[in-house]
Amino acid sequence: MSRIRSLWKILVGILREIGDETPYARHLARRHRAHCGEEWRRFSDERLRAKYSRAKCC
Repeated sequence: MSRIRSLWKILVGILREIGDETPYARHLARRHRAHCGEEWRRFSDERLRAKYSRAKCC
């Protein structure tokens, strides 16, 4: 039973990371901010800007 639980926790953690829940929580903690629509937009803009500002090779 404990193996199933630990597997479930890992799976949920991966899904939260993919769904930007965990990175957003780290963003809020790092900046000492509360969740709101404006802060989500700021977080999303930063991530998209970082993602598309990197040059792609080949």
